[in-house]
Amino acid sequence: MKEYEALLQRMEEEQVKILQSAAKAGVLPTDNMLAKIADLELAIGAVEALLDSDAARS
Repeated sequence: MKEYEALLQRMEEEQVKILQSAAKAGVLPTDNMLAKIADLELAIGAVEALLDSDAARS
């Protein structure tokens, strides 16, 4: 499951980068940025659920 943990970390880092970029620009995130943030949030949730499920089976 190390690869899933690494993937989770990369997705979380990418999400933070997008949010920081919008914050530094002092403007609302673009629709594209908001979509990417939302997509990442869904993917992060899916990987977390997978990791939780695997931990429960162990």
